[in-house]
Amino acid sequence: MTTTTAERAVAARAPSSGAKEGRGVAVTAHIALILWSLLVILPLLWTVLSSFKSTQEVLGNPLSLPGKLHFENYVNAWTTAGIGRYFFNTVIVVGAALVLVMVLGAMCAYVLARFTFPGNRLIYYSMLAGLTFPVFLAIVPLFFVLKNLSLLNTLPGLIITYVAFALPFTVFFLHSFFKQLPGEIYEAAQIDGAGEWRTFFSVMLPMAKPGMASVAIFNFLGLWNQFLLPVALNTDSNNYVLSQGMASFASQAGYAVDFGALFAAVVITVAPVLVVYIIFQRQLQVSVTQGGVK
Repeated sequence: MTTTTAERAVAARAPSSGAKEGRGVAVTAHIALILWSLLVILPLLWTVLSSFKSTQEVLGNPLSLPGKLHFENYVNAWTTAGIGRYFFNTVIVVGAALVLVMVLGAMCAYVLARFTFPGNRLIYYSMLAGLTFPVFLAIVPLFFVLKNLSLLNTLPGLIITYVAFALPFTVFFLHSFFKQLPGEIYEAAQIDGAGEWRTFFSVMLPMAKPGMASVAIFNFLGLWNQFLLPVALNTDSNNYVLSQGMASFASQAGYAVDFGALFAAVVITVAPVLVVYIIFQRQLQVSVTQGGVK
């Protein structure tokens, strides 16, 4: 009787101890997430507030609220600093490169994942090898290649270069998604009379939508923030992208920096990235969840 009572007491205390331990882990995790959120949000909030200040307010008390909202900072950044032209150049380059790399990458990943042919694995591993190649090692060869093709200092030259460097990651990311798609659906489409092109674009590609959305976000972030390739391959100020324009704006001002316009230019540069992530975050979460389940 005594042993049974003791065992019951231990069994009664065990869940309570486990529950306390679980609550402790949860509290620690929430504290860490809150601190991390503050590290991300506070600098962004400070940048947005500073974009509405005058230069005197920024230099006088960087942590204070703006006395009044200086919306002319955004006008000066967009027109005087040329951020508007750089913004449209970036939209053209990144938009065209993203469309091309997503179409070509999806087609390549689909063929490598769904069809067996001589050299299949060799092509796949050759694409993976592209992920290990540092960008800076290709700068000099790329310079001469684009120069010989008359694409140096041009937007089409940047587009082609962006596609070449984003393609290996896109193929690697989408390969597993197409590999996991059920073969019965492909066979059903073939029985219904659909050709390979129609099967791919109308049946298989929509099923890989979460993976397409995820890799599109990653590619967009990488291409939008690209700096090394444009600086080395595009020295024409009329074709500058945002990363080059920001660097040029800060360096040309010298000691007479318009800090309000500079912070406004930073907000203009960062805003599209945040908007794209907010729009597609659900697809990204679905992709991660599906990958974890598989």
